[in-house]
Amino acid sequence: MAAVPNETRRGHGGPDSRLSGPSLFAGSVMMLSGPLSILMGASGIASDSLFAVSRYAYRFDLTAWGWIHILVGLALVIAGLGVVTNKTWGRGAGAAAAGVSLITQFMFVPYYPLWAIPVMTLDLLIIFALTRFHAGGDGGW
Repeated sequence: MAAVPNETRRGHGGPDSRLSGPSLFAGSVMMLSGPLSILMGASGIASDSLFAVSRYAYRFDLTAWGWIHILVGLALVIAGLGVVTNKTWGRGAGAAAAGVSLITQFMFVPYYPLWAIPVMTLDLLIIFALTRFHAGGDGGW
C-alpha cells in the first residue's frame, strides 16, 4: 500500500487544519441563510405592505424589520465565510450570528411563519454543529 504524503490530504496539514463535516454544514447553511435573510429584508424595506400582523408585542415598523434582516444576513454571510475558511473566530462568530438570527426569527413568526419557523430550525442546527465538542489536535476548538 502506498503512503500518501500529508500535503495531498484535504486541509493540507495535520488534523488541526481540517474542516469537520458539521462545521462545513454550518458554514454552508449560513452562507445560504444569510443571502436569503438579506433578500427578505430588502422585500420588507421595498414594500411595507408585503407582511402584515395584527396586535403583537414585538411589533416594529416593517422597514425596521427589513434592516434587521439585512444586518443579520450580512453577519451570517461573514461568519459563514469564516467557518468555511476555518478561521479561528469563525465558529464563535457563527454561533453568535445564528443565535441572533434565531431570536429575530422568533420575533418575526407572526409576520411570516412559513419562513420564520424553518429558518429557526436551521439556526438551531447551525448552533448545534458549531458548539458541539470539536476534536482537534489539542482537544480544543
